[in-house]
Amino acid sequence: MMRRRFLFVATLAAATLAGAQTPKAPRPPETTPVTLPGSEAQVFREAKPDPVRLHVFKPKDWKASDRRPVFIWFFGGGWTRGTPANAAGWGKWAADLGFVGVAPDYRTKDRFGTSPLESVADGRAAMRWVQDHARELGIDPTRIVVGGNSAGGHLALWTAIAHTPPGSSESEAPLAKPVALVLTSAVSDTSKGKGYTPARFGENAEALSPLHQLDAKMPAMIVFHGDADTTVPQAQSLALRDKLRATGNSVEFVNVPGGSHNFGGELPEWRKKTWTLVEGFLTEQKLLPVGAK
Repeated sequence: MMRRRFLFVATLAAATLAGAQTPKAPRPPETTPVTLPGSEAQVFREAKPDPVRLHVFKPKDWKASDRRPVFIWFFGGGWTRGTPANAAGWGKWAADLGFVGVAPDYRTKDRFGTSPLESVADGRAAMRWVQDHARELGIDPTRIVVGGNSAGGHLALWTAIAHTPPGSSESEAPLAKPVALVLTSAVSDTSKGKGYTPARFGENAEALSPLHQLDAKMPAMIVFHGDADTTVPQAQSLALRDKLRATGNSVEFVNVPGGSHNFGGELPEWRKKTWTLVEGFLTEQKLLPVGAK
């Protein structure tokens, strides 16, 4: 009996160990979308292996003579994964409100073999491209709202900081700041110590940390962050809020109770609630209804 029990325990332990050592299946490679349903694609940077595009969602009654506000949304993914397909929902939502919605791509590690510095450079270049092409897009370049999720929020913040950071080009700098920012689970601190993955930025960790590079005057913001986010702690957004308010800037902070980093996917009611709160924020900024100023 004792021998049988020993063999059973040994077999179970071996099976458990073998299971623990089974390597995870590799993530399937991402494909850079050339087009997104309901949008028009525009190349704003030639790169390898693919050009870098942005995808424009226009309202049904759009005309080239319009001067509509713009809503640009950057997808998240830690500057490593993600594609503009993850931002298409925001682009369509914005077009339904009467905005011209824009879902830009940017270089990521998995698809382009690049660092976060190139991601930031592309975010700023996408904003500049939209401003330079305002007439053909039928937009008002003084009414651009920029938003983003996670690392996309980091890019959104960098479209609103005037000086050119390491890895970016002065010739691609935005011509003016966005009129407002919308951030969800955003990375706002990449500095050594409390910052998110500072090793990815090397010696530029603080130079690329929005929290440490904010201008005295920043656009009005609405910032969403879950209190159960273990990827990018909510403390980052609270520090951003406190610093902005201390310098007289307008920022609305929205706590998501029990919200993880992906609160919009795991708490479905918050997807609609987020859009509702953003609509209210855009109304306060006199961007809604579209056409009124």
